[in-house]
Amino acid sequence: MNDARPASSGPFRAGDRVQLTGPKNKLHTITLEPGKLFHSHRGPIAHDDIIGLPDGSVVANKIGESYLALRPLLQDFVMSMPRGAAIIYPKDAAQILAQADIFPGAHVVEAGVGSGALSLWLLRAIGPEGRLDSFERREEFADVARGNAATFFGHDPENWSITLGDLAEVLPAVADEGTVDRVVLDMLAPWECLPAVSAALKPGGVLLCYIATATQLSRVAEAIRGSGLYTNPSSSETMVRGWHVEGLAVRPDHRMIGHTGFLLTARRLAPGTELPELKRRPSKSDYSDADVEAWTPGALGERSVSDKSLRKRVRASETAAELAKSRDADSR
Repeated sequence: MNDARPASSGPFRAGDRVQLTGPKNKLHTITLEPGKLFHSHRGPIAHDDIIGLPDGSVVANKIGESYLALRPLLQDFVMSMPRGAAIIYPKDAAQILAQADIFPGAHVVEAGVGSGALSLWLLRAIGPEGRLDSFERREEFADVARGNAATFFGHDPENWSITLGDLAEVLPAVADEGTVDRVVLDMLAPWECLPAVSAALKPGGVLLCYIATATQLSRVAEAIRGSGLYTNPSSSETMVRGWHVEGLAVRPDHRMIGHTGFLLTARRLAPGTELPELKRRPSKSDYSDADVEAWTPGALGERSVSDKSLRKRVRASETAAELAKSRDADSR
């Protein structure tokens, strides 16, 4: 099966992920299994009471409190799925799809995979005619990502591959020169992959880097400029502020989703093309290699997940994936 759409309509079935919203607007995401119970301090709800109901139904627990049952949207799914590594949040994923111009049928390269959150957005955007080649250094993260994708889609997407290894070393063996439409890099040192990425990208193709810190942003931007192979990079960050709207009480929420990362984009120039020099006033932007190293010291920290916790998350994603696959097999 080569389809980037999950089973997202019809009555709830065993193996479905369901989002329950309680009386205080607290969300709980469960995978439906016959005979199982969802427990909270307010009382249990039988999975069998949900199976067979239409999407958007209300179900009561044993003490009569009502819960709204809905299939999670993709943004809901990625926020509740098992994680091997930190995820790219929906607000950034939406901007990545827009700024990288991800389109149906595109050949996209992604590194690293993490927990597979961005992979799900990319697979949905490129559709069944597109191709996603993902690269990940850690096998445990790749296992979590595969399980999350199978859980969401109900099968293993045939147009998606995860290659273990360093992108800079293994990309040439996966993608021929000049065949990739878009490259999305989510890694500590994306500048190290520029030679391999530049060879794989088509002229006019888009390179997008998701970067956590200002030091990384500076270093990758200067590496892209220094290569002479791209347009001048453009950088941004996205902040989302919700609003409280109830009658005439209309005001911004007290909390907002602030900085999670920077997005930097640039487009591949045709071979032999020299980018026209921008006319600008003299500034303090000149730098040396010593300045770059002082600004971005070689050791960039990476948050780690304990092996025990990671093994637990791998098992959780694999279990959810098997339930989703059996659900889709039963419906065919």
